[in-house]
Amino acid sequence: MAKAPNEPLATYKLVVVGDGGVGKSALTIQFFQKLFVTDYDPTIEDSYVQHVDVDGQWCVLDVLDTAGQEEFSAMREQYMRKGDAFLLVYSVTDIQSFANIRHFFTQILRVKDRDQYPMLLAANKVDLVHLRQVTEDMGRDLAAQLKVPYIETSAKDPPLNVDSAFHEIVRIVRNQPQEGLKRRKHWFSRSLGSSRRSRRLRRCLLQ
Repeated sequence: MAKAPNEPLATYKLVVVGDGGVGKSALTIQFFQKLFVTDYDPTIEDSYVQHVDVDGQWCVLDVLDTAGQEEFSAMREQYMRKGDAFLLVYSVTDIQSFANIRHFFTQILRVKDRDQYPMLLAANKVDLVHLRQVTEDMGRDLAAQLKVPYIETSAKDPPLNVDSAFHEIVRIVRNQPQEGLKRRKHWFSRSLGSSRRSRRLRRCLLQ
């Protein structure tokens, strides 16, 4: 049952990660703007916000499209801290982008200090059948090893599983154990308390 328009909506901060050139921006723009971009400048960081109906429940989807280029790697931990969930994207035409997924996965868990976290593995550019280097079986095997769901996508018109990918990641967040949510809120309250104490200490030192 959808929420009434005047009721507060849950907000989900989703972060799209992966190597440069795997189609992260193309997927995000296809989902939000319903168009396919062929030429796009390398992303540093773009944010998109939209009200979305997922399984009859409205929510606010706040998606961060991140830089994949190595020169922006220093920013990764910063945006990883922001995410409620992550869309891990590789291109099936680029075996190295597939191999690098483990690095993104490990880094997210380290930043979040968790053994598991809401993520979805997306094998993108499956429309380029003649250029494919990473098979579906390889992608599913990796997803099984990482214990995350797997989906195959294409941002090219007509798009394949683009809406499904973003909707599924919302479902993953909604279905995570409440115990995990409590731990995250507890961590936030402790951090807030530490921040307040730090501000009080700075004021005392300045006086």
